[in-house]
Amino acid sequence: MALNEVKGIGPRALTLLKKLGINTVEDLVTHYPFRYEKLERGSLTETEDGGHIIIDGKVESSPILVRFKAGLNKMNFRLVTTTGMVGVSIFNRAFLKNQLVVGTGITVIGKLDKKKNIITASEIKLGILSNKMRIEPIYHLTNGISNKNISTFINMALLGNSKEIEDHIPLQYQEKYGFANKRISLNIVHNPPSLEKLEEAKQRLKYEELFEFMLKINYLKEENKRTNAGLSRTIDKEKINDFIASLPFELTKDQQKAIDDIIADLEGKGRMNRLLQGDVGSGKTIVSFIAMYANYLSGYQSALMAPTEILATQHYQSLQNFFANQKITSALLTGSTSKKEKEQIYQDLEEGKIDIIIGTHALIQEDVKYKNLGLVITDEQHRFGVNQRANLQNKGQKPDTLYMSATPIPRTYALTIYGDMDVSTIKTRPKGRKKIKTLVKKNTEIKDVLTLMYEELKQGHQIYVIAPLIEESENSDLTNVNDLKDKMNLAFGSKFKIDLVHGKMASLAKDNIMKAFQQNEVQILISTTVIEVGVDVPNATMMVIFDAERFGLSTLHQLRGRVGRSDLQSTCILISDNDTKRLEIMEQTDDGFEISEEDFKLRGHGDLFGTKQSGDMTFKMANLTSDFKLLLQAKEDAYQYLMDKNTDQEELKQKLISSIVHS
Repeated sequence: MALNEVKGIGPRALTLLKKLGINTVEDLVTHYPFRYEKLERGSLTETEDGGHIIIDGKVESSPILVRFKAGLNKMNFRLVTTTGMVGVSIFNRAFLKNQLVVGTGITVIGKLDKKKNIITASEIKLGILSNKMRIEPIYHLTNGISNKNISTFINMALLGNSKEIEDHIPLQYQEKYGFANKRISLNIVHNPPSLEKLEEAKQRLKYEELFEFMLKINYLKEENKRTNAGLSRTIDKEKINDFIASLPFELTKDQQKAIDDIIADLEGKGRMNRLLQGDVGSGKTIVSFIAMYANYLSGYQSALMAPTEILATQHYQSLQNFFANQKITSALLTGSTSKKEKEQIYQDLEEGKIDIIIGTHALIQEDVKYKNLGLVITDEQHRFGVNQRANLQNKGQKPDTLYMSATPIPRTYALTIYGDMDVSTIKTRPKGRKKIKTLVKKNTEIKDVLTLMYEELKQGHQIYVIAPLIEESENSDLTNVNDLKDKMNLAFGSKFKIDLVHGKMASLAKDNIMKAFQQNEVQILISTTVIEVGVDVPNATMMVIFDAERFGLSTLHQLRGRVGRSDLQSTCILISDNDTKRLEIMEQTDDGFEISEEDFKLRGHGDLFGTKQSGDMTFKMANLTSDFKLLLQAKEDAYQYLMDKNTDQEELKQKLISSIVHS
């Protein structure tokens, strides 16, 4: 079933759903709620003045509609409840007028003004709430689509697509854990009958995601073992030492140790399969360049794949600077490389005229062929799918592989996900870098924050401002980037250039704004977490993060690492009225590994009614920290399933493996 075949989804809805990253029915039914609201009946007598109330009753008077300018309207009517009569006002719900007939049972959600005896409603639901609690799913939205729209679309898709929903948990494990089938579980997650049933369905869907992931990882591990003979190399270490001595800075002990590990791998008999993890700004890039230099000295080509075009370009420019005195031929290959340039690069790569190629996923396109690819490096490897990484690795006969990550993860966690990899860790900070000052501020202290921002701007420095949302979503009081831009323009627009960037923008537009910020044509960049992995802007000395409690500590640490990229003193300000005790950890330490351990402990099993933390790979339901035990179980089950030689299941297994591994 195609998305446009789902009842109720027309051309306009298709466009809006695309904005949310929903392009298929599979995307739609797995567009999970990011939180849930418990709807329980309140009363007029027990609710405090100004308090949030959910109350049911019957419409006692015909609604009166008042229209204002600019499409704004307000509707007033009276509601009879079991604890008295109350006035109800609601804005921009004129379409409900004909449904609110006198005597109709409804549920009203809003704020109670006891003095005026009026509820200012945020939502009105037709039908009286039963005595039992109701659990309402809340979805990420975009302008033009309501929570009710999304819910209706999902339920229609589940109704008409039930036979096409593939179940990727083998029957033996469904029976072992008492899991319901996928369609039933999806229905429960989108229409929870109880907290218990909801938790069961979530566990089942999480397990499936983790099982798929670990089956894929285990399958690739076994494939690597089968083809693990490495390339034959002779590396001139004297030249490497000369190059290191020529650098304008001194390598840290951790950097030198990582280089020694990599060179030992390159010279070894087996294929290198190494993870280089290091804190933000710890100097992983120069280590990767030295690895590529060693590979070049032994007569092989290198490929470095970055997740964004702007980061690939930054790496390429850095490479040009570092190897200006060497006879290394390099090229940059991204989506915006012209057709003529691409064809020349393809030819040069195949003929071995290019020693080092840097690019985005363009490096793994079918047309790209290498003469003698010896080293593959993926930067911010968690941003790429397992298949993308494997595709690049398969471009050569048997290249060595180095994965880089600036997302520090606890050792036990790393050993599970990267169990077949050797791990090099860079902890020490390069010399000359100052500790980033981190301050936690409340919204009432915004004037102090603006003053601190102005002081930085007066010195010619630049500032990142982060919001968790791109645009206003239904039932949300979170700050969004458009709202922030208006406020920043009001405060600083007359003197400084302000722009915004977010993940839903076209790549070219996003890159142009990031380039303008890099060149100091923009002084304040307002953004979502899209800049978590981004360009190096040494002149950016301040980051202000609104609604900081909505982010995991590790994500906050990643964001903070965008500043402090030079010897200038940098500051990160976390604005939040909630969860400040957790945020104070950010004031106390700038050690990413320590923060990731704290994040792991603090987030535990998470809050069912809280927001899913960002920054954890790309799972839609599972969370690799809070669901760590489930991950370990899925890892064991996936390995057993892969190794099981039961011929009765072989055909089914191969079909499942093919579906998961090549999806």
